[in-house]
Amino acid sequence: MGGWRTLVSAEDLSQALGDPGLVVVDCRFSLADTDGGEAAWRQAHIPGAVYAHLDRDLSDHRRHGKGQGRHPWPEAADFTARLGAWGIGRDSQVVAYDAGDGGLAAARLWFLLRALRHERVAVLDGGFARWTALGLPVDATVPQPRATEYRGEFDRSLLLDPAEVQRRLDGGALLLDARAPARFRGDVEPLDKAAGHVPGARNRPYADNLDDGRFKSAETLASEYRALLDGRDPSQAIAMCGSGVTACHLLLAMEHAGLRGAKLFTGSWSGWVEDPQRPVATGDG
Repeated sequence: MGGWRTLVSAEDLSQALGDPGLVVVDCRFSLADTDGGEAAWRQAHIPGAVYAHLDRDLSDHRRHGKGQGRHPWPEAADFTARLGAWGIGRDSQVVAYDAGDGGLAAARLWFLLRALRHERVAVLDGGFARWTALGLPVDATVPQPRATEYRGEFDRSLLLDPAEVQRRLDGGALLLDARAPARFRGDVEPLDKAAGHVPGARNRPYADNLDDGRFKSAETLASEYRALLDGRDPSQAIAMCGSGVTACHLLLAMEHAGLRGAKLFTGSWSGWVEDPQRPVATGDG
């Protein structure tokens, strides 16, 4: 088993099942049915996979307000306790997957671990959809991982609040919004209290990272993101979305392309509009 740090194919993962250093995490989630992902995991999952719930395990809903948005970033102590309960240690190779494209919520788990400076974590390219399309094994056994202790603190330099996002925008940073174009423009807003986008943001729908449900090649992604960066260092890029979840898909794509160091606006649009005094833009930007 290699050291997978961004993406792993279903074929490669299937060859590594049973390796004692591997922990597979099922992150399937639906905003329309928040218990649906866990129910699907109980019916069938990649053998040995534990389940991570976006609301319960990858967010902290006690922390609403102050720009935290709909999926507040968890405290390190709480999240590392969950990692330990799943049997994840500092040396574990973690593979996260969701139903298909990584946006809900495999990329979120990937970036949570990356923010803890955990290197050996990757997202299953194509997710559970490709795994089952290839006829690879599934089971319904609920695993009983051996608990371990995971210690770590988040690299706070990667996690930005609204005030820091505005400061960096004023300094020439690139803010990329991963939402669909209609939401970015403000044509529709099914989830948050105001429609539109942060003034100065650029729209990069997370679906643009994909080709037929899988990530584009590293070379293609590098070309596309370098064009967006327009001479900036990758560390000057900030990713956002509605609540800091699918934004992580942009960060994963950039790192897969060799463009490391971009930041996350953790509260994203839902955090930005918590304060009605913050400016809102509409249109294509």
